[in-house]
Amino acid sequence: MPARSRTRLLAVAVTTATAAACLGAQALPAAASTETERSAARDITVPAFYTPPATLPEANGALVRSEPLPLAISLPTLGGPFPGKATRLMYKTTDANGAPAAVTGAYLEPTAAWRGTGPRPLVVVAPGTLGQGDQCAASLGLQHPVSLNGDTLSVGYEDIAIYRLLARGVAVAVTDYIGLGATDRLHTYVNRVDEGHAVLDAVRAARSLPGASVTASSPVGLFGYSQGGGATASAAELQPAYAPDVTLSGTYVGAPPAELTEVTAGIDGTELTGALGWSLNGFLQSEPALRPIADRHINEAGRAALDDLAHRCVGDALFAYAYQRSSKWTKDGRTLSEIIEAEPALQEFLAEQRIGNLKPAGPVRVATGVNDNLVPHAQSRRLAVDWCRRGGNVTYKPVILPHVVSPLLNHFGPLLTDQGDAADWLLDRLSGKSASGNCWTMPVQP
Repeated sequence: MPARSRTRLLAVAVTTATAAACLGAQALPAAASTETERSAARDITVPAFYTPPATLPEANGALVRSEPLPLAISLPTLGGPFPGKATRLMYKTTDANGAPAAVTGAYLEPTAAWRGTGPRPLVVVAPGTLGQGDQCAASLGLQHPVSLNGDTLSVGYEDIAIYRLLARGVAVAVTDYIGLGATDRLHTYVNRVDEGHAVLDAVRAARSLPGASVTASSPVGLFGYSQGGGATASAAELQPAYAPDVTLSGTYVGAPPAELTEVTAGIDGTELTGALGWSLNGFLQSEPALRPIADRHINEAGRAALDDLAHRCVGDALFAYAYQRSSKWTKDGRTLSEIIEAEPALQEFLAEQRIGNLKPAGPVRVATGVNDNLVPHAQSRRLAVDWCRRGGNVTYKPVILPHVVSPLLNHFGPLLTDQGDAADWLLDRLSGKSASGNCWTMPVQP
């Protein structure tokens, strides 16, 4: 069966499973496991693998542990299971405060041969928003694409992009980010440095995995949309200083939350209001000095929401917090955006999270839906402009789709319609084809 046909078949399988969950179908049966499991919250469990040891290795990207990871969706072929074999990973990184941190994820060795030039390439997939509960981790989503019970709804929607790359003979590493999966801390959602480091160290971890076909000579690409787009964008900026041993052949940056003050305003009152709680939880963990400000402004309902969201995935957060306004979480009825405007310390912290202040390493492709009002189009486009002004090799792609009532659909429509073109662009870079960029067209691009 041709690789493209197998990719379409697997994509249909993943999409069908997702749709079934959304329609209220029973969750897919969990694979049998002899592991001891740890309670994450609200009767939710994650495997003991995800609990980090007391001491981590010294080197960034060093493997802490690994084990086979059963894929829920796999097809038998003469060459072996398609799309490939997966390994669960835990590796060491460094967080934004310079402290060591454990990160979980996965490495997937493809069954398909690499038909491009040179050695088999490696792509790190940085997941989009999955939630803040440990059970939401992308590596768990490979094993259980749909997890649905009375407490949580987790959907591994990134599996489609992962399988698309595997079908083309590309090895894939997936990061769960700091604190998503790993049980020692909260996930530091949209923290620029934490995410960029986790992505870059996933490359190092994959290279060091015994039996992996990728080596230091393998071309490296990064692939991410939404939260993942912010993570790959940050990684492209941080690579020269943080990971000079990781040369980037190409980076796909889809709908990046580059300017969080604008994203905060865009998300508030939409289906994804819960993401504001994930951001605040993560920032208070990374910067405890902000906690007195939060205590001055967050009311009892807000504190309860933050505690609750710390254990939720994106699916159940949509049901619990859709269309709420953050003004319900504050003592004086102001929104979080209005509080940010009044608090210089918050403005300073969010300014440090801005992406676009550094030139990205290697060619980058920035895609954003022109009608995206959830992760606002204007701030994503501005990232491309900023990078162009800094001399980056930037290919900018405005995705033109009809504006609909739902901000969530305005955001996720481009994820699906542009994913194939994004993968093709990245595969060209991994094959050694040059990218000239199109910065010169920015003045006339929407």
